Amino acid sequence: MAGVVSPMLRRLAADRATGALVRDHGTLYLLDGQVVHAESPVAPGLDILLAGGSDRRSAGPAHGGRIGDGEREICRLGALFDAAFFALAPGRGPARFRYGHHPRYAGPGRPVPAAAIERETLRRRELLDSVWPYPALDAAPVVPRPAAPGQTVTARGRALLARADGVRTPAQLAWVLGRPAFHTLLEIRRLAAAGLVETPDPAPPSAPAGDPTAPQPTGSPAHRPTGLPAGLPDLPAGPPTGLPAGLPGRLPPGFPAHRPAAPPAPEHAPPSSPTTATDPPDIALLRRVRDALEARL
Repeated sequence: MAGVVSPMLRRLAADRATGALVRDHGTLYLLDGQVVHAESPVAPGLDILLAGGSDRRSAGPAHGGRIGDGEREICRLGALFDAAFFALAPGRGPARFRYGHHPRYAGPGRPVPAAAIERETLRRRELLDSVWPYPALDAAPVVPRPAAPGQTVTARGRALLARADGVRTPAQLAWVLGRPAFHTLLEIRRLAAAGLVETPDPAPPSAPAGDPTAPQPTGSPAHRPTGLPAGLPDLPAGPPTGLPAGLPGRLPPGFPAHRPAAPPAPEHAPPSSPTTATDPPDIALLRRVRDALEARL
């Protein structure tokens, strides 16, 4: 289903559900199928945004008391879309919906249709990829790089680079600066595209089970010993070729060094029988059978 962020959110909107949609990276609160509040541990809340950063909030009163209702509503909607973007990020666990749950810290404000939340989330994802398509930047510590001679940096970029210490992640920088987390991600990708932030290497894709080309741990049957010339197949672990299983790797004195390998077993061999046409007869057993028959005569 192309262009769908959360099929569950669509169903809840169609059913005009009321409650909390809980996902891996956040929660959306719905009232009659519309989103009235969103929370995510990645995105700073409205109080942090109005205070200008987590440090300023603890240092003094927030600026929220000196702004009008219209400005506060704009900030509230910005925080809602910011948290919803991360709450709707792809997760590993299933989403849950708790009917009747209401947010504890949401103030008054207009609800937002779920379709608008979904449309804005898709637009932001495309915008990030269009700037610098490296999602590994979003969760890695931000490592600044020196600017090239004559290279200019915007004021927003300088403020961000000044607090990037190689340890803080984009989400932590957003909390410190009191900025929406999505805008912080976008600025970091721009800085990385300009060469002012290190772009981490993408994580190697996990190989499917049974892939013969996947790297094998040391000691496994397909381990390649050190110094093996390139182009030769991997050697199986165990005794040299041609030795029966269970024998040690060292050959006893007098044993031919290049014993021919045993012919491979047929792929669809019939069930093994006690004797076959190629097995030598058991003379001692035949003699005991003959003696028993003669004793009965």
